[in-house]
Amino acid sequence: MVKTITILGATGSIGTSTLDLVEREPDRFEVLALTANRDVAGLAAAAIRTRAKLAVVADEACLPDLRAALAGTNIGTAGGRSAVVEAASLGADITMGAIVGCIGLEPVMAAIAGGKTVILANKEPLVSAGDVVLAAAARHGATLLPADSEHNAIFQCFDAARPERVRRIILTCSGGPFRTWTTEAMRTVTPEQAVAHPNWSMGAKISIDSATLFNKGLELIEAARLFPVPHDSIEIVIHPQSVIHSLVDYVDGSVLAQMGPPDMRTPIAHCLAWPDRMATPMAPLDLVAIGRLDFEAPDAERFPAIRLTRAALDAGGARPAILNAANEVAVAAFLDREIGFLEIAAIVEDTLSAYDPAAPESVDDVLAVDAEARSMARRQIAVRGGALRGTNVKDIVA
Repeated sequence: MVKTITILGATGSIGTSTLDLVEREPDRFEVLALTANRDVAGLAAAAIRTRAKLAVVADEACLPDLRAALAGTNIGTAGGRSAVVEAASLGADITMGAIVGCIGLEPVMAAIAGGKTVILANKEPLVSAGDVVLAAAARHGATLLPADSEHNAIFQCFDAARPERVRRIILTCSGGPFRTWTTEAMRTVTPEQAVAHPNWSMGAKISIDSATLFNKGLELIEAARLFPVPHDSIEIVIHPQSVIHSLVDYVDGSVLAQMGPPDMRTPIAHCLAWPDRMATPMAPLDLVAIGRLDFEAPDAERFPAIRLTRAALDAGGARPAILNAANEVAVAAFLDREIGFLEIAAIVEDTLSAYDPAAPESVDDVLAVDAEARSMARRQIAVRGGALRGTNVKDIVA
């Protein structure tokens, strides 16, 4: 049966991987809508290839260019943040939520309201608004499927009918490009070095998060939202090869692991076809060529993100939303060379220390907390980053 699909964030790394799979099986999927931030050329090309009904650009200033690119194609066009939300509410059988950041929360909530299947590839809705998102999914009868490789691995191994039989969830982590670096060496890390992930091809923001280990911390919070186990039953283990994507440990001593190549098309395909399977272009896993699988504990001293995210998870309330907002702002500042690499975690910690509002109960509450946390983080950056302009990063953060 043909299923309609909407891809939110169609020109990013997750979006293009999703399109690759959809285009390989044109008889299986009908593209309803595609959205992008401001990549008009990529969005228009994808809409034409897939015969999408609608193409939406979030930056309304780009709408004239999008209309020109799609002139004579019968593909509808729209622009603006509200248009992205409207595209998410069109009632697609499957909606891929791949908009990076908390800005993807409202479109995901609109898709959930349709009561269909929503694939979560962006962590931020569950991190910042976990209770709100899960309550909405239950209220509307929507199915949430995790596309993150780690959470998808857990989903495949987790016995949802008997969660009390699960002893531990083990999230694996590549360790990022600076796994073996000293703190002193990381003081002068450049954006170019930080986005060069050793295993995965990802966008800049998630690549930086992987380098700081905030990505794994956000995944810790997300796993706690998705799977009914105590927080202290979720562990993080460094696994440099990125072959085992996560594991589930049962009370009888059995440990189930999901393995596969470090390519997001595998977990995305699992979600697109669920509860069935679909073919992907992935070659069979060659265990002999891989040869060995290594594991080690993360170093919370060199990578404080793990400590900060676990503390935010345990505290609950608005803490995860504050952490996520401050991290998004700090990562953007690092990419813009306003602050040093090590200051990302410092700014997150400062913001968490300075701001502790009541627990959010609605999307509007979450967005208000998010906005205030961003404002506070930017003030921290202005103080810390002002000294950086014209000065060597190493001299400032030492």
